[in-house]
Amino acid sequence: MCGFVSIHASGKPLESRMQLLDHMLETLQHRGPDGKGVHHVPGGLLQGHHRLAIIDPEHGHQPMTTPDGRWSLVFNGAIYNYVELRSELEARGATFRTTSDTEVLLQVLVAEGAAAIPRLNGMFAFVLHDRDTNRWLAARDPFGIKPLYFACPGDELVFASEVKALLVHPDVVARVDEVSLAQYVSFQFCMGKRTMFEGVDKLEPATWMVGEGSQMGETRRYWTPATGVLPGADGDAVERVRALLDDSMRLQLRSDVPLGGYLSGGLDSSVVCSLATRHLRAGIKVFHGRFDEGPAYDESSYARVLARSVDAEYHDVAPTPADFVEHMPRIIQLLDEPVAGPGAFGQFMVSRLAAQHVKVVLGGQGGDETFGGYARYLVAYLEQALKGAILGTQEEGRHIVTLDNVIPQLPTLRDYFPLIR
Repeated sequence: MCGFVSIHASGKPLESRMQLLDHMLETLQHRGPDGKGVHHVPGGLLQGHHRLAIIDPEHGHQPMTTPDGRWSLVFNGAIYNYVELRSELEARGATFRTTSDTEVLLQVLVAEGAAAIPRLNGMFAFVLHDRDTNRWLAARDPFGIKPLYFACPGDELVFASEVKALLVHPDVVARVDEVSLAQYVSFQFCMGKRTMFEGVDKLEPATWMVGEGSQMGETRRYWTPATGVLPGADGDAVERVRALLDDSMRLQLRSDVPLGGYLSGGLDSSVVCSLATRHLRAGIKVFHGRFDEGPAYDESSYARVLARSVDAEYHDVAPTPADFVEHMPRIIQLLDEPVAGPGAFGQFMVSRLAAQHVKVVLGGQGGDETFGGYARYLVAYLEQALKGAILGTQEEGRHIVTLDNVIPQLPTLRDYFPLIR
């Protein structure tokens, strides 16, 4: 990952703003230890970037500008289909100075503007600036994997990869947002663009925003997940999912540095690591977190079985209570906002282990959310079925609930989980 700051339309002296930018970037150094860069347009823009070098480590430095200096880009993430996009651009006459996905992103945005964003296959947050017009474009990937926060202190608009960078700004005050706090207590997350900090918002997933100087203009959602039942037999859906997973893995293995995988022993990470080794035709390093409090808390046996089956180099860590006491303050500081669930501690410890061996780690998180693997999803579905039965049958203004109009709407497990046999 990388981290960046982008300050827009500051009419204040450049020297003081450069000092502020430097202080803000200090809070993001952990996101990118491989390089630091700054760029400024007098009276209109200040950008800074900390880089974790994955693609073209020697030449993909940021902020990246076009040769004429008109366009500048700060970007956090990865564009997985950058090779295909580059070929398209070259066919239209474009030339490149690097082999990085950053330059491909820069050139496709200059050529096509916001229309290019839905064609990006990746995880990303970026801010593109046009020196000649002082206009900018900011966007975030469809699932919001990469963060992008912003605030409007005084006569400036400031974007950053983390809240803590914004809080360095003297006009951004660390004050709790009471509405967001109530939402978190109720739902375990803040809704929409809200954050736990008053005056600090986030660009929502699958959204781009344009503006000029410190003024925000149009905001538009460019992607919405499809819902409903797809046509075809269940077997067709299974093959389609398998093909999509395989293609996704093929693209995400593009890296100029060593990569590995998280391996819990569960289905999601096991599928990811198996596909990765199939494409690489070699084993990878895999990383597992276990607990020594008893067999119920130790799944390392499953992870080891999978590691042996794909010829992976297995590593694990067993966090202790002392580790919790030592690292939890750092974890809280890194997160910026609270997250529901206890998984952050274990994930931190496994990631800490992985960082000693590789720079890129593949993960299987999100499978349960995508395929309805949590029991609470079934409960929510049954609740909606009951609600439909209640609201769908009326007699003289009264809602009638009977087994006859409830039972037909309740799915079987096979109906609800069509991919499981």
